[in-house]
Amino acid sequence: MQHPELIKQFKEKAQAVQAIVTEIETLDEAIRYAIDLTQKQGGKTIVAPGLGDEERLLLKNECEAAGLTLIEPPLRPQANNIHTALTIVDGGIAETGSLVLTSSSEDVRIATMLAESHVAVTTAGSIVPDTEALEGQLDAALKSDEPSYTAFITGASRTADIERVLAIGVHGPQELHILIWGGTPS
Repeated sequence: MQHPELIKQFKEKAQAVQAIVTEIETLDEAIRYAIDLTQKQGGKTIVAPGLGDEERLLLKNECEAAGLTLIEPPLRPQANNIHTALTIVDGGIAETGSLVLTSSSEDVRIATMLAESHVAVTTAGSIVPDTEALEGQLDAALKSDEPSYTAFITGASRTADIERVLAIGVHGPQELHILIWGGTPS
């Protein structure tokens, strides 16, 4: 499958599970997106574990200008105060619209599980057709001596009780926003 078709399939599958998918050209756009989303939702805080020093400084300055707080690691003491998480994920699976995130950081796990909204950035080139295409990456993670976890994230957190009443955000973020960095124009 060609790259543009993979991105198109990924977007369709992710949107089918209520993820909001947007293509961006720069990481600065992702930072602005996370800030705008947080303000629109009335949030006051953002976390961004895993960003480089330059991007973290930019995010911190942008947060201050917008009247928001960038919560710095460690996140455990502030876990109840996280509104928006901005993370860089390892890739996406076109077949299911899922994101793949392997990390050894407790802060990344806290951010992706406890934020009200998760803004995940993936590169267009890291979207693969199916889980089979991840075999080498998953094998390497399993054989690594470093403790880590791998998460497959498909849409916002959802569950249904015995009466089939759907509840959003019970076990994780209420919203998932996927930003495809370097994708083809829509």
